[in-house]
Formats: sequence, structure tokens, C-alpha cells
Amino acid sequence: MLDFQPWDELLKQYVDSQGKINYQAWKAHSKQKLTNWLEQLASIDPQKYTDPNQQLALWINLYNALVIDRVLEKYPIDSIFPKFLGVPNPIAFLRFFSRRVYKIGDRDYSLNNIEHGIIRQQFNEPRIHFALVCAAVGCPLLRNEAYFPEKLPTQLYEDAKRFINNPDKVHYNLETNTLYCSQIFKWYGKDFLKVANSLPEYFQTYLSSQVELNSSTSIRYLDYDWNLNQRISS
Repeated sequence: MLDFQPWDELLKQYVDSQGKINYQAWKAHSKQKLTNWLEQLASIDPQKYTDPNQQLALWINLYNALVIDRVLEKYPIDSIFPKFLGVPNPIAFLRFFSRRVYKIGDRDYSLNNIEHGIIRQQFNEPRIHFALVCAAVGCPLLRNEAYFPEKLPTQLYEDAKRFINNPDKVHYNLETNTLYCSQIFKWYGKDFLKVANSLPEYFQTYLSSQVELNSSTSIRYLDYDWNLNQRISS
């Protein structure tokens, strides 16, 4: 049985409305609860769940939980992209995502396996890029609730709306007809173009403002903030 309730309770306790995570308190008081839930989840057979919303909720929750678990193991840290002699260390970064850290049945998974080998391959759903959180400020904001199959379409719509209307992630310069947006749209552009003819068209679906984007709108990509998405304990 898929039980996301323990994960939901942890998110409500340690994640605020701005997606900031109190890693310090989480590590001090509830690291074992997360470990226990991940161990429980490892005993399931993912193939048993045939409803696409069940499957996608499972993989999104698992990905985000494994990111948190890896950060808690290393915390205190300032970033998952640490610097060595003042320069970001790509080896440590790749190890974070490529190392196989979780096992379900007889298969080992890395974060990259889950994101690129399962979610992006099996689901034609670009909004997952607003739900998968890599523990950086530049990532989407982590929801302070779990993803549930019955709520998933609404949750993903809300995630897309929140991300695209967050000026730190997307903003438009009317004078130059230029859309400044997160590097996520550069890295995963082909995913968004599976459901829209262009990035401006995709943005238009979710923008709350009366901005009219068109094929002549220029796209520029913002710097990605790799600092840890942490909230300091009060």
C-alpha cells in the first residue's frame, strides 16, 4: 500500500510556505522518521500500481524525499554544489545525483535514474519540473505537503502557476519584449515543447498577468542559485 502520510507530516512540520526547509530541526528531531518511511517504501512493487497518478505521485515523493535525506546526511552544508578552492566541484555534484542510493526490490536507483530514466521517460508531463526539488534556491519551491494521486493534477497545475508567476524564476521586460526565465526551461526545453509550440506559448498558459507573449518574444535565462533552500531555526 502506498502510504504518503508520514512524508506529508514531515513536510508540514519542516517546510514553510516559501519552500524553505528547516534542515537543522529536521535532522535533530525527525531524521529517523524519514529513514523509516523510506525503508517502508522500499518494500513495495512499483509495477503493482497501474494508475498513472499513483505512479507519478510515488516517484515525485520518493525523489524529493531522497534529496532531503541526502542533505540531512551531510548537513550542515551551504549547497549541494559545493566549492573546492573557491570553484564549484562538479564531481561532488554529479555524485549527489548519480550515486545509487536507494533500492526497491532488486533494483538500485539514483536520483538521475528516477528523474530521467523513469519520470521523464514514462510520463509526458513537463510540470514535473516544477515539482522535483533539488534542495537549491533556484529549484521550484518544495510544497509543504506530499503529492497524492487524487490531488496530483491540481497540485501540478498549482506548481506550474506558482513557478511561472514567481519573478525570481520568470519575469518579462515589456520594453524589450524579453522573457527572463529559469535555466530549467533551457535544460528541459524539449519536454515543454512536447505540449506547446514554443516556450512563450507554454508560459502564456499559466501567466496571471495580462502580458501577451508571441513568437517574437526573446528568451533569456537567469543565473541558477545553487545555495541551499534552507530555513534557519528560530
